[in-house]
Amino acid sequence: MKLRDGLYWYRERGFFDANTFVIRDERTILIDPGLDRYLRPRLLALQDDGIEPADIDLIAVTHLHPDHCGATAALREVTGAKVALHPVQVEHFEAMDAGSRDALGVGIEQRFSADLLLEERLSLGCELELDIVETPGHSPCGICFYAPARKFLICGDLLFEQGVGRTDLPFGDTVALKASIDRISRLNTELLLPGHGEVLIGYERVQRNYEFVKRMFSAFF
Repeated sequence: MKLRDGLYWYRERGFFDANTFVIRDERTILIDPGLDRYLRPRLLALQDDGIEPADIDLIAVTHLHPDHCGATAALREVTGAKVALHPVQVEHFEAMDAGSRDALGVGIEQRFSADLLLEERLSLGCELELDIVETPGHSPCGICFYAPARKFLICGDLLFEQGVGRTDLPFGDTVALKASIDRISRLNTELLLPGHGEVLIGYERVQRNYEFVKRMFSAFF
């Protein structure tokens, strides 16, 4: 579904899957391909929006839980796209796979590696740059993608509408989660794009959500 020019959202499907986002400029990036079992319908949804598999240049993930990264290897095979990982994701790959298997009974079924490493900023062309922000807490290798010029933030499982990412999974850290939310709440965001659930549209709505989750932290942590 097209949200804005060059920005698309594909809703989570079934149980234990994640939202997928596609950003188009001179290069096209797909963030969080979701589970392998939903790859085919997801690709069909992209084609309905005029995005062919061969159009995808880069694949990235907000973190290494299977519901976000499970289809990465299969998507790379179908599209020929390069996988872009943050160094902290490369560092934690084996531990995250093992931890997911222990806690959830599901690991990263098809292994993949980085074709290139993400730095602090990723250029998709002359019009659009993404800031890569490290946001540990739900996962030690969580990152957000922020577009300062267009004021949207892809935040993975850091927070949702009236909720935050769980920290009871392996390597979760509530203190780090709170610090990460504090950090991104300072960004000028008009469109918040979480890893599950609905997107939040409008600066005031996004700010109210930050205020809600901060009050929640004050009450329970």
